[in-house]
Formats: sequence, C-alpha cells, structure tokens
Amino acid sequence: MTIHMTDPTRKRRMRHPKVVINADDLAHIEALAEGAMQRNPALADRLLGELGRARIVSAGKMPKTAIGIGSTATYVDDTTGQERRVTLVYPEHADIAQNRISVMTPIGVALLGLSEGASFYWDTRDNQRRMLTVTRVEQPPADGPERA
Repeated sequence: MTIHMTDPTRKRRMRHPKVVINADDLAHIEALAEGAMQRNPALADRLLGELGRARIVSAGKMPKTAIGIGSTATYVDDTTGQERRVTLVYPEHADIAQNRISVMTPIGVALLGLSEGASFYWDTRDNQRRMLTVTRVEQPPADGPERA
C-alpha cells in the first residue's frame, strides 16, 4: 500500500490563468515562436507552451475581455500599485515609446490571451517576483494596423 503525503513546506503553485487565442492569429504567432527558437529558445518555448494550453476560438467568438493582438490592456502591479496600459502587437509594430509591446517579449507572452481579472507572476530584471493583475481590456478596430 502506498500512502501519498503532502509536504506542508512546499509552496502552493498558482494555477495558470485561462488563455484564449484568436484562430486568425494562431499561424502567425506560431511562426514567430518557431523563428525565435534559435535566438531566444526560452521565450519561444514559453510562447509555444501558452499556445498549447490555450483555447483557440474563431474571431467572432473571441471574448471582448481577452487580450489578443491589437488589444490594449491595463494591468496593475499588486505589490507597488503601479498601473500600466499597453497595446499588444506583432514585432514589426512594436514601439515602446508608444506603449506598443511585441507579443515576442516576456510581458507580451505573459499577457497574450489573458482576460480581465486574471493575475500572473512576473519576474523583474532584478529577480523580484511580482503579481500583476489585468484590470481592463480594450479591443482595436477590426481594421487596425496592429492586426496586419
């Protein structure tokens, strides 16, 4: 007989928030991840992992509160209370001065597919772990340049 015991000293792992991806964006995002395998394998693996666990939906079924390419997301650092508003874009449209972040950045991968109210851990450059919470998602016009 085998007895499974839980180690009370182990940290509880936070469940990954649900991820929803627009089917129209899937092939482009997969191609970007595959192309990044040589340059940044850790980021590419993380993105492919997120795609693998995502629910893929048609554009018409994409929730209005989910972050997709072209969406503008507002999130809050739960530790500092600092709020940031960014638009998630393909790399060719990224411009940090205009808060347009690429899906091929760590924060872009983290935000992709999340919905309002979702929280996730973020490790800062100085190795501090922070919890970020998505507070608002705004969708772009259907013909916006971010989607091209």
